[in-house]
Amino acid sequence: MNKRLQILVAAAVVLFAAPHSVASDVQKSILITGASTGIGRNLAETLAENGYHVYAGARKDKDLAALNAIDNVTAVRLDVTSQDQVDAAVEMISKKGTGLHGLVNNAGVGGGGRVVEAPIADHTFIYAVNVEGVYRITKAFAPLVMASKGRIVTTGSIAGTISAFPGFSAYAGSKHWIEAFTDSLAAEMEPHGVAVSVVEPGNYKSNIRRSSVARRMGKTKAAGEEVTEDMKKAYEATAERELSYKEPDEVSEAFMHALFDDNPLRRYVVVPNAEEQDMTIRTKVTELVQLNQWGPYSYSRDGLVEMLDEALAGDAPSE
Repeated sequence: MNKRLQILVAAAVVLFAAPHSVASDVQKSILITGASTGIGRNLAETLAENGYHVYAGARKDKDLAALNAIDNVTAVRLDVTSQDQVDAAVEMISKKGTGLHGLVNNAGVGGGGRVVEAPIADHTFIYAVNVEGVYRITKAFAPLVMASKGRIVTTGSIAGTISAFPGFSAYAGSKHWIEAFTDSLAAEMEPHGVAVSVVEPGNYKSNIRRSSVARRMGKTKAAGEEVTEDMKKAYEATAERELSYKEPDEVSEAFMHALFDDNPLRRYVVVPNAEEQDMTIRTKVTELVQLNQWGPYSYSRDGLVEMLDEALAGDAPSE
């Protein structure tokens, strides 16, 4: 094999080794909040393995050290509820000079409790992270993404599109907000050449459920009260259920499409089984029927079917 042919073969290997591998000399950088565990960690590793540079946000020293040990990953101390840490992260990334192709708003917490029983502070905490945190991070890093005409992707949930179960109004409400936030932000970013998407996972392996139960137990201890056997059993049951779920590889695949495909989607529903897809879509159909039940301008069945056909054909307005 002559030298010229060897060079061509080597170039082909670089270009086609992986569907999302970096195919240019300019390494794109992505910031992920909440990258220490679960979906965020899986995505950070996926991006890094495919040759992208990841700014991985985390709060604890041990998590920062673990992330820094991964090739192509730069750990960033980043609590999305701390404006000082957010400002410091913006300054650090700006000084690095790498630019920022993508922002992934992934940091989030679960829990909340029943409306009548739960303290307001429990609901406030969820909104401080899942809503205000997303708003704060996006506002801070949007100029860098706009400069690169890049992508902004937020981790939503099928909980943001389906009816909330008892005790989950705070979490589901925060994810419903992300749906509205995504649509508004997409319209605002379009003139700047920035695409905006939301990835809506179902039940995949993560720490969000265990962390919620652990926080409740921690608050009980802090109040000088005893952690009961029922609480301990609830944590064990939650851990067993959470660890039984699939790894979020499919979720990372959706993020990769949203971040790099020439035609990113606005919404990506990613579920581990047909039952969760059925529940999600049926809920939206039920809500459509409910919206159409009252008033003089309701549509007939034929009218609704016509709308659905238009949407499936891509003729219906997206906004």
